[in-house]
Amino acid sequence: MNETIKSLLFSGLLLGSAGCSTTHHAVSDPEYAPVRPLSVKPLPVSDGSIYRAGFGVALFEDTKAVHVGDIITIILREQTNASKKASTTTAKESAVDMATPTLFGAGVKYRGQDILSASIDAKRDFKGEGDSTQSNSLTGQISVTVADVLPNGNLVVRGEKLLTLNQGSEHIRISGIVRPTDISPDNTVLSSQVANARIIYGGQGVLAEANSKGWLQRLFDGSWWPF
Repeated sequence: MNETIKSLLFSGLLLGSAGCSTTHHAVSDPEYAPVRPLSVKPLPVSDGSIYRAGFGVALFEDTKAVHVGDIITIILREQTNASKKASTTTAKESAVDMATPTLFGAGVKYRGQDILSASIDAKRDFKGEGDSTQSNSLTGQISVTVADVLPNGNLVVRGEKLLTLNQGSEHIRISGIVRPTDISPDNTVLSSQVANARIIYGGQGVLAEANSKGWLQRLFDGSWWPF
């Protein structure tokens, strides 16, 4: 019986270790799915002596994204630095001293001691300090598609990049609005020129789990924990 239990435990450990070693694959988000170009009816074919419809070559037009479904490359150059420091100090003192009252020219006493005199002293001090510093940096490139063209000509772009490694996966997602004038001739635009930018960088797998707290630690670090 003991050998059977040991075998079952050993098999469970093997299965658990095999499950932990499974590679995490990045999952695509439908919100950042690529947009297909709008379907356009083919032009009628008409043979001409020199030119044929639908076979023109644009010699003076650039290759920048202008239509729904076009691809544009966003150069990620994000760097933020934030620092905040707060200090508060308060102090308050109060004192009340009431002398012994007199009645018919003599003090009110009981067994030779003044019973109506009073003295109150109060002092309160408070001092609080806080300091916070945060720095973030993100560089790279990601190609996205044009999801919509606004009436003023601005382009709504969105896209994602999924990277699966042997010990986990990473993903970069971005969406925002780009002005056509900010797009360079090589069809790239800086992330700092993307309006209403939403940039998400995250990952899953062994490395990401090693950098996160366990559920019990997060339970103790919650705001409701009184200690």
